[in-house]
Amino acid sequence: METGMTANRNGRINIILQDIPPHVERRKGNLNYNKQFKQIDEAFSQFVGIQQIKTTIKQIYSYYLINEKRKELGMASNAQVLHMLFRGNPGTGKTTVARRLAKLYFDLGILSKGHFIEAERADLVGEYIGQTAQKTRAIIEKAMGGILFIDEAYSLARGGEKDFGKEAIDTLVKHMEDGSDDFILILAGYPYEMHRFLATNPGLESRFPFILDFSDYNLEELMEIAHHMVKSREYRLTKEAENKLRNYLYQKLAVKERNFSNARSVRNIMERAIRMQAYRLVQAENYEAERLIEITATDIQFDTTPV
Repeated sequence: METGMTANRNGRINIILQDIPPHVERRKGNLNYNKQFKQIDEAFSQFVGIQQIKTTIKQIYSYYLINEKRKELGMASNAQVLHMLFRGNPGTGKTTVARRLAKLYFDLGILSKGHFIEAERADLVGEYIGQTAQKTRAIIEKAMGGILFIDEAYSLARGGEKDFGKEAIDTLVKHMEDGSDDFILILAGYPYEMHRFLATNPGLESRFPFILDFSDYNLEELMEIAHHMVKSREYRLTKEAENKLRNYLYQKLAVKERNFSNARSVRNIMERAIRMQAYRLVQAENYEAERLIEITATDIQFDTTPV
């Protein structure tokens, strides 16, 4: 049997089957990806700088959809393992993307429930023998039909061979091997620490077919995030405020300050600026419409002192 796919002018993918065996029912296999791809683009439309991640998600969905169509035709199909590793510094969108994936996979029919369970070491690791496996299995059961997200996953391996964290890892791995196609595990953390974590268990990395790197944002991307934040809340930055923010971010990126948290830092700055603006306007008793939407350089503050 020969199988092929061609694309017509309308962007429609056509499956071409030749010499179809008797057990395969003859059906037209026209698949329109445009609607689903648009849905993926819309789900991540507010995210900056994750084009490669969006492409990977489209590839995952394409594989899923083709498998479903093969089942309809009575052809052999293969389950797709969707467990993932997210590597990136703070504020690069790991948790937000994982949460959005849960809903998207439900909307696309990949997951039956689409809920999002976030767990950390304390949720998985017990204090005495047998408790860890029980706690970990309970979290997995709760996450069935959705996504289990474990940030700073390397903390499970910090205690050494005798630490109960290793038991949590073994329990997670065992469930991944059971082959459930209605459960996705995402482990996340800093790039270097995640690399060391994978090295503690040689067989661990191979169980995650998708390893996605969340790069630090550059200056223009951070400014785009800031503008999107204020615009979505019906504010705008004055030119002076924009320049003040840009200069600050440029300096932070230049020195590669460790406690700078990418988009999270920008979000905190803009939320503080909105509070500072409100405080300034109330003091001045100035409630003109133009002033209510304007964030000035005075409002842009970078310390953490409460307003």
